[in-house]
Amino acid sequence: MSTARLEKLCPILPTRDIAAAETFWSRLGFATIYRDDAEYLLMKREGAEVHFWLNPALEPARNDAGAYLRPADLAALDAEWGALGLPRKDIPRFEPMERKPWGMWELALIDPDGNLIRAGIEAD
Repeated sequence: MSTARLEKLCPILPTRDIAAAETFWSRLGFATIYRDDAEYLLMKREGAEVHFWLNPALEPARNDAGAYLRPADLAALDAEWGALGLPRKDIPRFEPMERKPWGMWELALIDPDGNLIRAGIEAD
């Protein structure tokens, strides 16, 4: 019996405002593929795809949704997203890459809805 090959996994994240999510994520380099103004947004950048569904009751500080990204060049992504001028605390925020105790170099970005995006590569 053969097994199915998994090509990619795409997170479906909540947002309080479809238009605001589209604006923020376009600053991260994502392009809109599909937008239903009322309740759904699909954006893509190279092999990374992210979907958003409308949840007006979402509390960003209590949001526990997120995704993990594996970029080809973490340092380049760190420089790119770091140049956006996002704060280092609160929501939204950007946490520059650092070596973690579990053997990864990681950065973190939290969007205005509280969705956590970690990006990482294995440490040498």
